[in-house]
Amino acid sequence: MTGMVLLVCCGLTVLLCVPVQAYENFALHLPAWQSSTAWSYTADRAVDGRYTDLRWSGGQCAASDGEQTAEWRVDLEGLRSINYVVIQYVTDNIVWDEYNWFSSYFLGFSVYISNTTNKEDGVLCFKDTNYTRATIPNPVNISCPYHGRYVIYYNNRTHPPFPEGYSDYSDTDLCEVEVYDCPEGLYGLKCLQNCSMTCGYPGTCNMMTGHCHGGCQVGWTGAMCEKGYHLAINNTHENMYLLKTLNISAIK
Repeated sequence: MTGMVLLVCCGLTVLLCVPVQAYENFALHLPAWQSSTAWSYTADRAVDGRYTDLRWSGGQCAASDGEQTAEWRVDLEGLRSINYVVIQYVTDNIVWDEYNWFSSYFLGFSVYISNTTNKEDGVLCFKDTNYTRATIPNPVNISCPYHGRYVIYYNNRTHPPFPEGYSDYSDTDLCEVEVYDCPEGLYGLKCLQNCSMTCGYPGTCNMMTGHCHGGCQVGWTGAMCEKGYHLAINNTHENMYLLKTLNISAIK
């Protein structure tokens, strides 16, 4: 997805105009890995931005050898504040319904967010326990309001008998995995908080903590530039400048 830019202006003493970026796929072209590889269908094909051909053999999808477990991950190359993940599974370019053979391989999948390559070190973002071949969506949009470096797709067929409709073994079969971060100007769980307009770079901050980038605007202090102050001159022979904190809430 191409990031769109909106111009948001806020009137203070001077006019502050801040570019706010729309959601952007941060997994695009980043390093990817999978537990095994079928033919030449390597893990990076699931983050190459191409999914116009959803055939297993179409050259745009990652695929593993059929095994008891299938695992795929993307390295976001740093800790990110993740909002949601979109998975486009193989369809073979035929209608996605209960008669599509690949739906049986998609059932039961999990998504983890981790700071290491080990999914057990992270948090389980989603685990399919309810879908059937008739109800599993494709693509699927998964809310993942967590912080982490690795997004991990996992599926297994290790404990038979399996639920009705499940395949006997698992594959990755991922045509695209998109990971969406907080847009510029927002931070925190589910990206619901606005960065302060009194930051040194107005409206830009750490996506996890909300701490300002570039210090604070003149007249403001604090990690989130939330404390207002003014300079007062002490009329003594030293002419010392005093910093007085005001009880002012920062503009968010």
